[in-house]
Amino acid sequence: MRSRRTAFQASARTQHVAEHRWEVWAVAGVLLVAQTFLDLVPAGPWGNAAMGTGFLGLSGVGCLYVAWFRRTFSSSGLLPTSDIWEDPEGTWPKVVGVGTVFLLLSYVAGRDALDAWMPEPAGLVLSLVGLLVLLNGLYVGAVVGPLSEEE
Repeated sequence: MRSRRTAFQASARTQHVAEHRWEVWAVAGVLLVAQTFLDLVPAGPWGNAAMGTGFLGLSGVGCLYVAWFRRTFSSSGLLPTSDIWEDPEGTWPKVVGVGTVFLLLSYVAGRDALDAWMPEPAGLVLSLVGLLVLLNGLYVGAVVGPLSEEE
């Protein structure tokens, strides 16, 4: 397990919990994602309400990611590098599994049975999240495995 931290990483991890509030990000994310299931957004200057709905939904996914990161790592960063993980050797297979589940959900969201009540870009957004999570898990697996510098 690696314990060396750079000066930047040490300054980013503070003991002040108030600086790393995740609850507000989570509530904003849930509200923005929930609005994608309703027709609340006006057409706007571009004449297409779906574009505004998609933009707000994608912003909600971003807020949910920030909330997850702040809650998981107690840090205000955005990149889950392998040195801030508590147990990268044991966790990376779970992360790969979660990425695979998101990819399966994106496939299911694009099927005709669910396509009627799901927002149009749901499959694409779930694919994006799944691929990013899968790539992160595989990266950490490679860093702690075959690409590890420790012998």
